[in-house]
Amino acid sequence: VEKVRTGDQRDGLLYPAKRASSIAKSDTEQDKATPNVTSSKVDPLLKPSMETHSVSLSSDFKQKVVNILKKYSSGLWANALPKLYQDTYQVKFPEGVLNNLELLSDICIVDYVSNVPKKAILYVKPQRCTDENLNVTEKVQMHDDVKATAEQQYEESKERYPESITVPPLIIPSEGSVSVMVVELNNTNELIIYVGKDYSYAQEQMEDDMKAYYSQNCMVSQVRSPSVGQFVAVHTEEEAWLRGRIISVEDKRIKVYYVDHGFSEVIESNSVYKLHKQFCSLPFQIAKCKLAGLEVFCDDPILVKTVELQTCSKILAVEILEKSDIPLFVLYDTSGEDDININATCLKALYDKSFELHLQVDALYTNVRVTSVLSDGSLYCQLPSKGISRLSEVLQKLEDYFLYKQTSEFNVSLPFCGKICLLRCKGKLARVEITIIHSRRALGVHFMDTGTVATVEVSDLREIPSQFLREVIAIPPQAIKCCLADLPPNTGMWTPDAVLWLRDNVMNCPEFSMKVVKQDVSKGIAHVYLFAPENFPDMDHSINRQIVNADLWKHQKDVFLSVTPRGTSSAKVTGGTVSALQLNRGRLEKSFSDSLEPALEPSSAVSAVDMPPPLPLSKVGGLMDVYVSVACHPGHFVVQPWKELHNLEALMEEMILYYSMAEERPVNIEKNKLYAAKIENQWYRVIIKGILRNGFLSVYELDYGKHELVSIEKVQPLLDTFRKLPFQAIRAQLAGVKSQQWSEEASIMFRNRVEKKPLVAQIQAINESTNSWDRKIVTYLVDTSLPDTDTWIHDFVSQSLAELSKAD
Repeated sequence: VEKVRTGDQRDGLLYPAKRASSIAKSDTEQDKATPNVTSSKVDPLLKPSMETHSVSLSSDFKQKVVNILKKYSSGLWANALPKLYQDTYQVKFPEGVLNNLELLSDICIVDYVSNVPKKAILYVKPQRCTDENLNVTEKVQMHDDVKATAEQQYEESKERYPESITVPPLIIPSEGSVSVMVVELNNTNELIIYVGKDYSYAQEQMEDDMKAYYSQNCMVSQVRSPSVGQFVAVHTEEEAWLRGRIISVEDKRIKVYYVDHGFSEVIESNSVYKLHKQFCSLPFQIAKCKLAGLEVFCDDPILVKTVELQTCSKILAVEILEKSDIPLFVLYDTSGEDDININATCLKALYDKSFELHLQVDALYTNVRVTSVLSDGSLYCQLPSKGISRLSEVLQKLEDYFLYKQTSEFNVSLPFCGKICLLRCKGKLARVEITIIHSRRALGVHFMDTGTVATVEVSDLREIPSQFLREVIAIPPQAIKCCLADLPPNTGMWTPDAVLWLRDNVMNCPEFSMKVVKQDVSKGIAHVYLFAPENFPDMDHSINRQIVNADLWKHQKDVFLSVTPRGTSSAKVTGGTVSALQLNRGRLEKSFSDSLEPALEPSSAVSAVDMPPPLPLSKVGGLMDVYVSVACHPGHFVVQPWKELHNLEALMEEMILYYSMAEERPVNIEKNKLYAAKIENQWYRVIIKGILRNGFLSVYELDYGKHELVSIEKVQPLLDTFRKLPFQAIRAQLAGVKSQQWSEEASIMFRNRVEKKPLVAQIQAINESTNSWDRKIVTYLVDTSLPDTDTWIHDFVSQSLAELSKAD
């Protein structure tokens, strides 16, 4: 379709004639203010007549006007004709013609929309309209037919190519894993991201449809009067068709921003077409976001350059902290062995390198303070330095500032991994980095300047006041990670006794001397010898040699580090790492798979002393809201009472806080006894089902119904205070289906249908047992999530079995 009623020329742009009714009044007033002046010079294309106000036009001029009007079958505003004439023929349009449009009446139909001569629409006359033998009635009828056709074409074009385009907003999914690609970076508050194929495969399909539509439809029209902000379809040099927005216009060159790809390009004006409404339903695939923790430094050129190097043109994982018009993100690079927090990594670009401490091999250092010993034997040390002095000054300024401020004003409201905060420990402020979000209440933190780790409550953390933020961030961490050099290779994994000996001998001494023998740059760790002041530099009396001589390396399969009651004012922080799995891989996998479904016979009875009360169940035939935590197959799954889940969450938060802040001491492990176990940064109530080789235990989670293998180092006694809530896991079997050996396909279908979902249980039978965790119910399950239909799971299972048997 040709451009409809291209017209009203203002500032070089042509406006559709359909808007005439709304702008006629203002234009009339403007035209009245400008008197009509006829040039004293006669245009060569005009032939003088007997009267000065009456002129005739040359046939050559008329033919040129006809040629122009033929391109605009839907009509052309009269005042747009001079510019089109001059652009087409490089000849100035004759003056005076617009004030006397009757001069063109023999070649076109003039449709006046106001009393002002220029406010008219010109339609080219069909060939037969020039026949002088036509009577007035026929000419009027012809004029009306042309106008009606033009109106119809205009309305159709308006519907296909709307002037005002509305596209639904891009909704970034908040559930599941989300990946994005960063395509442009202005500052850290304005990252332009592309939500990739995994989210919206529809983009590729839309661009294929655009190519087919614009390549095959000869009636599509180019944008003849481009304007800034206009959405268009762009034909690229690669023969692709993309959606774009015009951001500048200069002569016949147009700069467009590709709204689905995030980059700009200068193109020829003949490559820009009207955007059909069918291509306006898909959200633009580019969105803005900002990076959490970098807001204050968003325009810092060093930081922006670092973020650009770390992110641009890379596929990154996203953690959405805050959904808004410009959402708040943490980006992760998951392409390597370890996930990299981009926000935290880029913040290091602001470090003042003059405060960094670089150890030299074979160098000797004095006045060294050991600040932390981890359970793998590695330790953190502080050395006298400019950085330590500067850090003390800044933290003292913060202490003085908080004396006169309500600290509640600086409570951390939005914690996230990589965020740097303040925490009061042993009466002093310290810098910490959040490393783990355990729950809404409990966080794992790393003390930047001592190397220790702790779990604390969110309410204990404080924001760094903005006026001090750059000073605090500029100082690099002042703790250096080290390990004792030249220990015999047969020591293997550190034993609890060896770790405790090292802590007792280095943490209580005010200072040491240290010799660096090797630097492992890839791991960021220095191999050192440590000396007490009185033994320096006697190698035989170094800490390294003393711990080798001590009888500390006998691994005991039933002894691990446990806890004593919690301290009072400050967090007593302990380190720990997950031990490497030493079991034979095939044997381990078999043992683990065998333990996924508990044996039907009850376990050995456990003493009822200090046992929580049994979980109350609905009566047979009664209904109970449940959450399915584990689903192996219809013959075995585990449910939790829905109404108790908030109590379980509160209990686990208390366990995290307690066990992460307690001192470690050896304790014996016994089978069929209750303990607390740390599994993936959470603490669970468990019963020991088996003691395996090389320091691993088989445990059963009493609140979730899972079997797990854990390191013996990760198991601690279950305190009486954590035994009050009934164990929440209820073993179950589906009613309404026959007991059988369930196939893998049937098990998977059942698991996908019920696991991790809230359902309603109608209990049909309760099989009691001495131990509450060995009780089992036979129950129907009902999915009530749909507003009008309840789905009985046993019906679903029966139908699925029937379909599987047909497929076989």
